[in-house]
Amino acid sequence: MDNITAIFKEKKLKLTPQRIAVYKYLQSTHEHPSAEAIYKSLQPSYPTMSLATVYKALKTLVEVGLVQELNVGEGNFRYDGRIGTHPHIQCMCCNRVDDIEGITFDELNNTIKPYTDYDIVTNRLYFYGLCAKCKVSNE
Repeated sequence: MDNITAIFKEKKLKLTPQRIAVYKYLQSTHEHPSAEAIYKSLQPSYPTMSLATVYKALKTLVEVGLVQELNVGEGNFRYDGRIGTHPHIQCMCCNRVDDIEGITFDELNNTIKPYTDYDIVTNRLYFYGLCAKCKVSNE
């Protein structure tokens, strides 16, 4: 919580209860929810918060580097409170998105370097497959 306070103070941004609520929610889950899912989850505690407010809070949290925006190719974004570089995997059946733990692809940046004139800063890697639940129901 000190992290968000310091960053917002440094960037001279207002730290609203709604921004705090969205940030805390993302820090409390290992899921990768959409803005709509976050909105529905926060509705009981914040009945006056609109979906537009959730989108604005997410936009700000992404801009200041406290939240990661994931584009897994389904037409809307997912959000991740874990900002360190890590790969994700999405189920092609139920669209669930999970972190892949214990592996990074930072060395990939150096492997790619000879093939481009870009300075590689970071990478995002997505894998696609069937989660255990969908695999069982498809057998």
